[in-house]
Amino acid sequence: MRKFICMALTAFVCLTGSSALAGSGHYVSGAEGIKAASLPPEGVYYRLYNLFYTADDLRDKNGHKSDVDFDVNVYAMVHRLIYSSGIEILGGNLVADICVPLVYTDISMKAGGVRFFDDNKFGLGDILIEPALLGWHGPQYDAAIGVGVYLPTGEFDADKPASPGKGFWTGLFTAGATLYFDEARTWSASVLGRYEIHSEQDDTDITYGNDFHFEWGLGKTIAQIWDVGLAGYCRWQVTDDSGPGSSNDREQAYAIGPEVSVFVPGWGVGVSLRSLWEFENKVNTQGNVTTLMIMKVF
Repeated sequence: MRKFICMALTAFVCLTGSSALAGSGHYVSGAEGIKAASLPPEGVYYRLYNLFYTADDLRDKNGHKSDVDFDVNVYAMVHRLIYSSGIEILGGNLVADICVPLVYTDISMKAGGVRFFDDNKFGLGDILIEPALLGWHGPQYDAAIGVGVYLPTGEFDADKPASPGKGFWTGLFTAGATLYFDEARTWSASVLGRYEIHSEQDDTDITYGNDFHFEWGLGKTIAQIWDVGLAGYCRWQVTDDSGPGSSNDREQAYAIGPEVSVFVPGWGVGVSLRSLWEFENKVNTQGNVTTLMIMKVF
């Protein structure tokens, strides 16, 4: 039961620090979309991610729906500042960013007439710093690699399932590419992989297993400013949890859904909307994550 509570119920981000969004790891699959592996060219960028996650379905290790009365709603407002420098290393430009999440979680679960918890909380989540990313831009491809770390800046209490923080550090390793199928770069396919390694959690002395994610997207650019397509993600826990009361059950999550985005060059403003439905999840919640992202180029 502790595994279910901690992996599904403790409150994003790249971004949020919310368990309901990210399982027992930190990174929230689905935060990026059609061109997830394309880093921006030289400049300074501000992105505001508004992530909404809702689920009333808790899946066991076999992917079956658990017989409990469960409900979770999460809203994460994530502020991301990106600096894409003119410094070149191995032909790629050096990029750095920071993500600061504010998270609200409302969560409850009962079974057999017994209420296990009914909790809600708003607060600062765990901050992500990516000090070293490299981005390459070719005629018909973009590529990226990088490293980052999640800091345990959010409040965490093992007895409060809506806590906005997770109570541990996470190392994040990133690599991916976007391919364009025509010289005009109007048709694209993108895959972005991320690998997480976690430290021991405060209060529980549990170390959650490593996670591998990849986000993918298929897109079409229309009239040079619109992008439409399909996006999705896959996430697997690839090593076992360790520590007192830990479980050997490993999490899985998959999702797919539509995306539309627009960028207005004269204003330096972009907006994207994406809604992904999860399916075939195991040891995890199963619901919908919708992301509204607003970007400003300086």
